[in-house]
Amino acid sequence: MPEIIVAAQSRTNTGKNANRRLRAQGMIPGVLYGEKKDAVQLAVSPKEIGAILKSAAGENTLFDLDLGGAKRKVILKEYQLEPIKGRLLHADFYEVALDKELHVSVHIELQGTAVGVKRDGGIIDFVTRELEIACLPTDIPDKIVVDVTDLEMNKHIRVHDLKLSDKLRLLTDTDVVIVHVVAPRAEEEAAVAAPAEGATAEPEVIKAKGKAEDGEEAAAGDKKPAEKAEKKEKK
Repeated sequence: MPEIIVAAQSRTNTGKNANRRLRAQGMIPGVLYGEKKDAVQLAVSPKEIGAILKSAAGENTLFDLDLGGAKRKVILKEYQLEPIKGRLLHADFYEVALDKELHVSVHIELQGTAVGVKRDGGIIDFVTRELEIACLPTDIPDKIVVDVTDLEMNKHIRVHDLKLSDKLRLLTDTDVVIVHVVAPRAEEEAAVAAPAEGATAEPEVIKAKGKAEDGEEAAAGDKKPAEKAEKKEKK
């Protein structure tokens, strides 16, 4: 995998007005921090950060932040999106030590067509879409693939059924259900609570990933409404 380098500029002006001027120049404010290190205010290109978010590993991507010629190995810790158009407004970076574990959330991807769907007409209910794991920064997987081909009607796959690399340490409870196959009727009953056609439903509340360092309220526009579990470094 080619090395990813993102150029960053240090900044001294903070606050809402300074950040607006920075965004008008095509940059976004950010903060670089790490264990036992002072936070550094900086500015980066939203296009480069957006490209990282759209990559296979997404926010778990390990890359170099080039700050004045000094490269820092980081991951994207938090980011803030504009609620309407989804534009990046702010990004926080965490400087990692390659020999220390990180706590991260990794997406789950289902593979195959369950026999309970193909043969019995059931419906897949994808319950848990991320796993919390601990591993070294260089061992963070892009995703965790779960094969559902042999999953029968009314059967489920739990976390303890997964076969993961020895380099990964599970933090999610092993009894948590990842996916199961249910009868269509169960799905219909679950839909009873949904608003009738033409009824006014409550607007969806989308949570932002965090707040900017200068006191700006985080915009309610995170692209993953209910999937965020904050990545925590091992103390």
